[in-house]
Amino acid sequence: MAELLGDKRRFAVEVGDWDGSALRRVDLWVADQWVTCDDNMVFVKQFRFYVARTAAGIRSAEDQTPPFAGLSPAAIHRRLQAAARDGEEEYERFGFFHRWGWGPTTDNVTSRLWRDAIRLVITLEFWREGHLLIHPEHAGTIFVAELPAAEFVGILEEMVTILGDGEGAPVT
Repeated sequence: MAELLGDKRRFAVEVGDWDGSALRRVDLWVADQWVTCDDNMVFVKQFRFYVARTAAGIRSAEDQTPPFAGLSPAAIHRRLQAAARDGEEEYERFGFFHRWGWGPTTDNVTSRLWRDAIRLVITLEFWREGHLLIHPEHAGTIFVAELPAAEFVGILEEMVTILGDGEGAPVT
């Protein structure tokens, strides 16, 4: 039985059943967008490790305000993308799924994340041609979600518990 954590309009996770191997279905949503539409099967041991690492990293980060003050989240996302393309590695710290190693399930998007005090901002952009052919309205669109950092970390920590130990047993 699948379990939904969070709010799809901001950030949500649905952890599904085991497939009988080391894989498990995990669906992710950011800003009401189904992120894992291309691949929603995760290798649990690896995925769980990276989700736990993300939660710990966000929990310990006091402030990760991006350097482009006064801009909208979408404009900040575009600036961070341009800086990354130009090889300015200091901006990679604002990466989300790729930076934290969430794997193939999130390879279809470019995402950024920053924390400003208690507020967390996640930006997302679909880039795969196949997705954009099905959803041409997504071309060039930056989806933005904002939520309290504590809520985000709580969702990740609960997901780690539900995912289990990679052998089908819950982590207690």
